[in-house]
Amino acid sequence: MNLLLAPDGSPWWLVASAYLILFLHIAGGSVGIVSGFVALLSSKGGRVHRIAGVVFFVSMLIMATIGAAASPFLPKPEMANVAAGVLVIYLIGTSWMTIRRKDGRAGVFEKCALAAALGVIAAGLLFMQMAKHNPTGTTANTPPQAFLVFVLIGAIGAAGDLNMILRGSIPGVSRIARHLWRMCLALTIASGSFFLGQQKVMPLFMRGSPWLFVPVLAPLLLMLFWLIRVRVGSWRRRSVVAAQAAEA
Repeated sequence: MNLLLAPDGSPWWLVASAYLILFLHIAGGSVGIVSGFVALLSSKGGRVHRIAGVVFFVSMLIMATIGAAASPFLPKPEMANVAAGVLVIYLIGTSWMTIRRKDGRAGVFEKCALAAALGVIAAGLLFMQMAKHNPTGTTANTPPQAFLVFVLIGAIGAAGDLNMILRGSIPGVSRIARHLWRMCLALTIASGSFFLGQQKVMPLFMRGSPWLFVPVLAPLLLMLFWLIRVRVGSWRRRSVVAAQAAEA
């Protein structure tokens, strides 16, 4: 595991700062994963859901910001982690603002978010090209196919941002869906980074276990469940309103 550590002979405060940054990054990711699952499994709109959502947003923001800011200064700079951190910040930021704005109106934030999404797409394409021209066929030991995640998620997010900006707002069910899928993908990235990307710190019997894919895929399955439930609920409400209008 590539760690941000102070060089030998550094003053105590620099060593302590490096360990504090590492602790906050790990703690933020751990709390974010737990609180994200609590938010997904709890009753939507309830007190537990709201509290878990706030904890998820703050902890993930800490984790992703530290990851993006510290990655260029690691013993072996990991620029792909910068793009990954920006992607997570983008997802949780747009998810948070979508649900916080009750009227669903688009503003300056959404325009900045669109620029961030386009930047993530550009970074993914750049890393793919770097891997293509690298004799090893990788970028920082990562195959080019892995960077398709940046391109695909960035493209879907950018399309949603552009649609919201052009329409001026995002109402009702679409607003909930926008909040939901962005939060779930951020949780999936965090879970994958820990359960699949940090197996070196796990006990030997857990390394390479297929069970490690369960917490990574679970947010995606829960996302599909809630998206379908929200859509079906919306269709039922419209059907009831239409029936009542026909009877009136």
